[in-house]
Amino acid sequence: MSDLGQVPEGINPHIPSVARMYDYYLGGKDNFPSDREAAEKMIELGRQMGNDARQIAQENRRFLGRAVRLLAEAGVRQFVDIGAGLPTQDNVHQVAQRHAPGARVVYVDNDPIVLTHARALLARDSDVLALHGDLRDSDAILDDPRVREHLDLTQPFAVLLVAVLHFIPDDAEAGRIAARVRDRLGPGGHLVLSHVYAGNSSMDMAKTGQQVYSGTTSGGIARRGYDQISGYFAGLELLAPGVVPVASWDPDAEPGSPIDYDQPGILAGVARVPG
Repeated sequence: MSDLGQVPEGINPHIPSVARMYDYYLGGKDNFPSDREAAEKMIELGRQMGNDARQIAQENRRFLGRAVRLLAEAGVRQFVDIGAGLPTQDNVHQVAQRHAPGARVVYVDNDPIVLTHARALLARDSDVLALHGDLRDSDAILDDPRVREHLDLTQPFAVLLVAVLHFIPDDAEAGRIAARVRDRLGPGGHLVLSHVYAGNSSMDMAKTGQQVYSGTTSGGIARRGYDQISGYFAGLELLAPGVVPVASWDPDAEPGSPIDYDQPGILAGVARVPG
């Protein structure tokens, strides 16, 4: 897909896509020159802040795998991955079905390329569904007849908002989205969430990152603080180790050195509805 001669209909290859930028961070090839250029700007910005954007993206992906494994082993059999991104190694359904054969997954994204790749990959797996949806309207996703046919939402299910809510620049709207997802989770339901974290980064660096992402299909990015990100789990029961940097989110790890919340990156957490 990196060849501009293979651009799917309806896609402007000159506008970077956050899904394709993320694919580039992970070492994938489903991206265009505009995606790589924007991603390299963020990689350079990361270097200036003392971190590695590629490594953080990979750690975020590993967090996703650990979280899905934990929930599958705990008995969760239904997953809704909103803002799923391009398929890569150890996708949600692969991890879930490895630990819970028959687990059902719904992938949701608003990027046509993501959906094209996902549907091609999943065509033969009746336990997996990929559909177009908007993060801003989780009710439309969960009430979609195809989702209601695929999942039994009267039983526990998990919603995954992994590295996606920060593409909602407005704080109030992001909070509303998280709250509505929490409201739809019944007893035993789970929220899996990761989010770009401001840490001690300067306002100048934050503005530079915002400028890069303002030219993408997302229209912007928000680097929020610990309290804001933790607030997305309000009313839920956080699972250990709580809201921590993605590299530190490992329920199997032995207690180690204190966690550094000064370093910007991505924070992650998993929480359940009590009962």
